[in-house]
Amino acid sequence: MNVKDYSVSTETFTLVVNPENGVLQTIPQPENISKYYESEDYISHTDSKRTLIEKLYHLVKSNALKQKVSLLKKQVNKTNFTLLDIGAGTGDFLVEAKKAGINTLGFEPNPKARTIAINKGITLVEQTQSIENNTIDVITMWHVLEHVPDLASQINELKRLLKPSGILIVAVPNYKSYDASFYKQYWAAYDVPRHLWHFSSDSMIQLFEKQNFKHLKTLPMWFDSFYVSMLSEKYKIGRICYIRAFLIGLLSNIKGMLSKQYSSHIYIFKN
Repeated sequence: MNVKDYSVSTETFTLVVNPENGVLQTIPQPENISKYYESEDYISHTDSKRTLIEKLYHLVKSNALKQKVSLLKKQVNKTNFTLLDIGAGTGDFLVEAKKAGINTLGFEPNPKARTIAINKGITLVEQTQSIENNTIDVITMWHVLEHVPDLASQINELKRLLKPSGILIVAVPNYKSYDASFYKQYWAAYDVPRHLWHFSSDSMIQLFEKQNFKHLKTLPMWFDSFYVSMLSEKYKIGRICYIRAFLIGLLSNIKGMLSKQYSSHIYIFKN
């Protein structure tokens, strides 16, 4: 399937399936990927609230942050633990975790987002390689894995960083969701070429179990279908039909309750 970059370049890319694990790969993968993030509209790198979509995003985000921290604490059987958030963005998740008394550390490669996060009092590392082996209790990657250039190297690095029996929490879009099948090449969560990889639930579990991670559970991200549907409407017809976006997002969640294929999933693994 050919998919267009609607955010920055208007270039077209091809999604190719890996027959071994079902992961879709964006082809070609740009050598200078940073230029494809150079947009005022790239929402995870800014705290801007200019448009209705941005305002809705941040409204939902504030509630989602509390839910993420709650999930985190339920998965760790101790009160004093260290969290590493890879792809920390502007740092809001780590701010919320810090409020809850969690020892926090983050990694964020984007200079603009890094500056915003540091100004919020967040501690960031320049590279995860500077962290000692087996010292992290929990690693989170919220919609980040799809951006990394080398999946195998990244998973090996997660393995190195985590303590024995440490917890890994990874959230990614699901290309087998109803909203993905409805919008097809206009599905906003393809987000080529920033998203270099595209996962189904089966491919995610297979990918990590191959590296000796134990899959504990998969959870839905209920609000993603609505946000993604709004952007997909814009890409498909040039404007946002809020009513149809809401209905498609709602239908995706209803169908997901039966198929267990939601717009985005949270995967919880144990080292």
